Amino acid sequence: MSKEAEWNKHFNIGVDSIDNAHRKLFSIVRRLVHLSKDENNGQWACAEGIKYFKNYAIEHFTDEEAYMRSIGYNGYEMHKRLHDDMRYKTLPALEKELTESDYSQESIHHFLGICLGWLTAHILIEDRAITCKIPNRWKTDNAGADMDALENALNVTIQELFRLQTEVVSEHYSGEDFGTSLIIRLTYRSSDKKKVRIYMILENSLVLRAVSATLDMPLTKMDKLVMNAGKELSIRIAEQLGIHRQMSSQYQLESSHIIAAEQFRKMFYQEVFDYSLLLNTKQGYFAFCVKSE
Repeated sequence: MSKEAEWNKHFNIGVDSIDNAHRKLFSIVRRLVHLSKDENNGQWACAEGIKYFKNYAIEHFTDEEAYMRSIGYNGYEMHKRLHDDMRYKTLPALEKELTESDYSQESIHHFLGICLGWLTAHILIEDRAITCKIPNRWKTDNAGADMDALENALNVTIQELFRLQTEVVSEHYSGEDFGTSLIIRLTYRSSDKKKVRIYMILENSLVLRAVSATLDMPLTKMDKLVMNAGKELSIRIAEQLGIHRQMSSQYQLESSHIIAAEQFRKMFYQEVFDYSLLLNTKQGYFAFCVKSE
């Protein structure tokens, strides 16, 4: 992870104050990665460093928003919404996990992986659009009542299948690596030839718990049996979600595939998703992404 936290000139957007802040954020993450490897005192040193990262990030968001307003950036509203998602959902949810787990190694890794992934994707995709280095990625934002309905349906579905409660970590998941995971791509097609792709990213700990409970035996290894069972569970999640959303009769499953993490990230940065959620089940993280074609 520390290698990924190195500064790359490709991250520069051409505004010194913003580029300097980004370098500082990467520097803090890099320091936290090193501290997290200290098995004796690392978790407590990380606790202070994480607070510093959070405060600096929020200060940076405010400064960056002021800059966008000063130049009349037309993507300001959506960009601020992404900042607000990080401010008011992601960081508090990650902090809550850290506190409840007494800063366990797993919770620290969740925090660092998600913050590093978010920071990388946000700079390369959102911030570079401010200075027209790339086009603005977001065309629409499905927030509001429809998002609330999807979140509620997901929560009910996960509770039905896994007996677990979910907490939304982000309503704009950006492909962050939150740990070794099983990634499933499901393709559905309607009678009028409309296509919907669903990507589910289930942390291995969640898959192992679910399959162990199904077989009533402890499993600790992600072998072919567990991965295929995880894929079937993903199909069940989609089916139950379709029932709750009253869409089960409209779409039929066309294909299901397990895909590699690198393949998923490459797709993710090329796509624009209708919905992209990250949830914490307390037994592992779970991302749910939907694209209509």
